[in-house]
Amino acid sequence: MKIRELLELAIENRASDLHLTVPSPPVLRIDGSLHVIQDLQPLSPKDVEDYYGEITSVERRAEFSKNHELDFAYSIPGLTRCRVNILQQRSTIAIAIRLIPFGVPSIDELELPKICKDLILKPMGLILVTGPTGSGKTSTIAAMINHLNETRASNVITIEDPIEYVYTNKKSLILQRDVGQDTFSFDTALIHALRHDPDTIVLGEIREIETMATALRAAETGHMVLGTLHTVDAAQTINRIVDMFPAAQQEQIRNQLSLILTAVICQTLIPRANGAGRVPACEVMIANMAVRNVIREGRIHQLYSVIQVSKKDGMQTFNQALADLMRRGTITQEQAYYCTSMIDELKGIYDSYQH
Repeated sequence: MKIRELLELAIENRASDLHLTVPSPPVLRIDGSLHVIQDLQPLSPKDVEDYYGEITSVERRAEFSKNHELDFAYSIPGLTRCRVNILQQRSTIAIAIRLIPFGVPSIDELELPKICKDLILKPMGLILVTGPTGSGKTSTIAAMINHLNETRASNVITIEDPIEYVYTNKKSLILQRDVGQDTFSFDTALIHALRHDPDTIVLGEIREIETMATALRAAETGHMVLGTLHTVDAAQTINRIVDMFPAAQQEQIRNQLSLILTAVICQTLIPRANGAGRVPACEVMIANMAVRNVIREGRIHQLYSVIQVSKKDGMQTFNQALADLMRRGTITQEQAYYCTSMIDELKGIYDSYQH
């Protein structure tokens, strides 16, 4: 079976990922769970090497031979775009393929909080979208940029590794740079992006202190900066940023964050009650005066309490998001309880929504 046939099978089954690993048959990730394709034989090292040869160029194979790791975008015209990660394990090749729709999703289609539409239209600041791997962070940022593109003229520069969603210019001008192909690093690309007259800068992932420091400066000098981190809630996000820096700089970073932060959106994907895909549950923290004071004074443990009582500002805790999804029948009670570490609080919020 050729790679195109496997990808067609993945699309038919609404899979988000395809895994090709020795000695398993091909595996699909559907609604967050792994499913072995039962009708297919276990893959041999030669099978996976054939798939590897099918989707890589001579240059990429040379890069893989040197590093034993490879990340790149791959597309089959008219079928799908993909993000591919290849690594070596036990002296064999393992391939993970993330399927990406050709069309850019809207905020409404993804059922994201409506506040996302207002946030992306702000003239400057820092918006962080966080969550574990596979939680839909890239799709959320793509939907927000799509809303900006449809609403306002803005010069947008994205720095991604690799490029996933491809935008068509509407009201905005969007330049997309692929780390490794169009530029050597996030940090270098970000520094040069600032000289290209941007209004909005998108960082696929903020991994290093240099990139974070430059992102903070960019937001401080009048740009809107969007980026992703692998953190699970707003408090952990702030702590992660501050902890990137040496102790002597941390107070300055807290002060800087308190001035330039716009919002932190932390999300995870939960299976729908009707079995038709997954829906995001989002903690949303907006940088109002209370949030800014808490960050500046280092009282990060109090952020959760501020979010709890600031619904009028567009904020919500993860449990408030879960309770709302339960109330609307979008997710089951069992799924909600499975996803929270504070079941009693969730029950209390849900009960209050019922009365």
